Amino acid sequence: MPKAIALLILLFVCRQANAGVIHVYPGKGRQIQNAINRSNPGDTILIQKGIYNEIDILVNKKLTITGISFPIVDGGSKGQLFVVTHDSVTITGLQIQKTGRSSLTDMAGIRLQNVQYAIVQNNKLYYNTYGIYMQNSHYCTIIDNMVSANSVDELNSGNGIHAWKSTHLLIRNNTITGHRDGIYFEFVTDSRIENNVSTKNVRYGLHFMFSHRDTYINNQFVDNGSGVAVMYSKYVDMHNNTFRHNWGDAAYAILLKEISDSKIMHNLFIKNTVGIYMEGTSRIDVRYNEFKENGWAMRVQASCDNNSFEMNNFMSNSFDVATNGTMMLSVFKNNYWDKYDGYDLDKNKIGDVPYYPVSMYSVVTEKIPTAMILYRSFLTDVMNQVEKVMPSVVPDQLKDDSPMMKSWKLK
Repeated sequence: MPKAIALLILLFVCRQANAGVIHVYPGKGRQIQNAINRSNPGDTILIQKGIYNEIDILVNKKLTITGISFPIVDGGSKGQLFVVTHDSVTITGLQIQKTGRSSLTDMAGIRLQNVQYAIVQNNKLYYNTYGIYMQNSHYCTIIDNMVSANSVDELNSGNGIHAWKSTHLLIRNNTITGHRDGIYFEFVTDSRIENNVSTKNVRYGLHFMFSHRDTYINNQFVDNGSGVAVMYSKYVDMHNNTFRHNWGDAAYAILLKEISDSKIMHNLFIKNTVGIYMEGTSRIDVRYNEFKENGWAMRVQASCDNNSFEMNNFMSNSFDVATNGTMMLSVFKNNYWDKYDGYDLDKNKIGDVPYYPVSMYSVVTEKIPTAMILYRSFLTDVMNQVEKVMPSVVPDQLKDDSPMMKSWKLK
């Protein structure tokens, strides 16, 4: 072994062996900051149970900061709490609460600023403007945290987990509630959001823009203003998520705007105003999803092209598909539609006649939204039956030529 390498290994082992443990107890003054100031890189700071009234705690060296029995770090609504500016910092086991509010600074319970390999794990963040805030940070892990606030409007609130201009993030097993957006990504790439619960947030459960090559898997987006907004992005994979009861005048389970080359598979959309709303999308593969008891299962605008909708289940939706144009440049194939009343004479489990999922009344309400007041009336049934006999309004290119006679077993 070369002498230089051996020396480096020896220095590393010695440094690890000399890593110290500093105990912090409640008291007057800046107990946590003082402990950080007198620590050495690699030390562990153990914060004992109690209440610590501190703000703007600067973590500027490699440390492990661990709470014993969830000590409370309370900002008293005056400022930020932890600001991390060094790589490889771990913060775990703390209750972090009550940041200030400012029009100039995004006040956060934990801010990771220009760092790599930080870990934020098993913390409780309550009543902060922003819970966990990542700025130009990479290879960071946010796992097993409770992030909760009581926001009532978008203007005076921040996001639960917020990331800007970051890469290779792992966001896993967090519960986020009561913020503006549960999780917010902007210019974030090559990252993974997994097994999170985002519920009762004012705007979106998940909101990301200009964020490419990201994966969202096994998350639950429940009872938010809207479920998920995906904008100006590409190479996005969304698998095995649940979108439930994102309900309101302008609520969507997923809003897709100007995205391309992405996959939406094995998701459950249940009791949302709109399951998927698509505008300006291209080459989206929508497959193996279940749309159940939604107002509109899908609203596919005429600006969309080359999308594929295959092997999905559409059950008990008020409207299966709606569009605002007469042309359809996407493909529907082998989906199950519970409203399909065709036949299968050759017994191959595929309908012998195409299914047209756009009803006449959905076309009418797309142009005249107030017509929804007459939905489920006798007039609605008459209009739809007449359209089946003498098609004139429904776009004839939007059809499933091979509808399934039985629903897919997707789970």
